[in-house]
Amino acid sequence: MEYQNTVHFRITDKIEEHDRAEIYAGLLEYNMERLEDKNPREVGIFLEDAEGKKTAGLIGETHGNWLMIKFLWVDTLLRGQNIGRRLLNQAEDTARERGCKYVFLDTFSFQAPDFYKKLGYEEVFLLENYPLTGKRHYFTKNLL
Repeated sequence: MEYQNTVHFRITDKIEEHDRAEIYAGLLEYNMERLEDKNPREVGIFLEDAEGKKTAGLIGETHGNWLMIKFLWVDTLLRGQNIGRRLLNQAEDTARERGCKYVFLDTFSFQAPDFYKKLGYEEVFLLENYPLTGKRHYFTKNLL
């Protein structure tokens, strides 16, 4: 497709689902032609109370050599009881079982950078002034 004078940029601060789906489909088509591993798998580990309410959890994805941790949360009342460590250890074990060699995650300064460092994660990048005055830390860990 060649750029023509009849096309224009539309700028919006409200992205509709069909807009998101269209852009994602184009990117996915391009990527799938080039990625060596085309089978990412989700991983979810949840701590639930007797009524089935989630009180802690981890959501991520394994893809090729990598486990990517998207979310790790422990209810305030349960913090300090090694639940976060246990969730992360289980995710790492699951990743190893799936053939992963590495983990990637990010966290804000007010969340848990020291927690991840204690568990052997290495900070590989620090995004400063995010979103305004904070910091976003990016970590990796070798699972071998």
